[in-house]
Amino acid sequence: MRVSAKSDYALRALVEMASHSSERAVSADELGRLQEIPRGFLQAILADLRRAGIVLSQRGQSGGWRMARAASDVTVADVIRAVDGPLVSVYGLRPEAVEYNATAEVLQHVWIAARRSLRDVFEQVTIQQLADQDLPAVVTDATADQDAWQPH
Repeated sequence: MRVSAKSDYALRALVEMASHSSERAVSADELGRLQEIPRGFLQAILADLRRAGIVLSQRGQSGGWRMARAASDVTVADVIRAVDGPLVSVYGLRPEAVEYNATAEVLQHVWIAARRSLRDVFEQVTIQQLADQDLPAVVTDATADQDAWQPH
């Protein structure tokens, strides 16, 4: 799996929002500056997150962006789906919709298993956990294995 810049930036912006008081909106300029995210790119990401109901924009002197839902109710999977679509796709299709001939149909099982593995992590990690730097065991256990840190 490749994590797009869009997903990475979206997650970083949300962690930054969650780190601020939930009562205070954070400007896109401030988010961009704090997380080194290009302004135009960030505006497009925030629009995607707003359409998904993850953030709200607030106008006026104290305007900016804030979480639409509690950060503890928004998962990494929610964010990736909001800005990039499905966690796993094959030629733009969901794995269960891909059709192969009899020789290659076993690949569909690999794609579905990969999606399941991603869900096992991404659906358990919330923005609040990221902001608190308090990751669930599924992540800490996996990253405790030194082999996980080795490129293959």
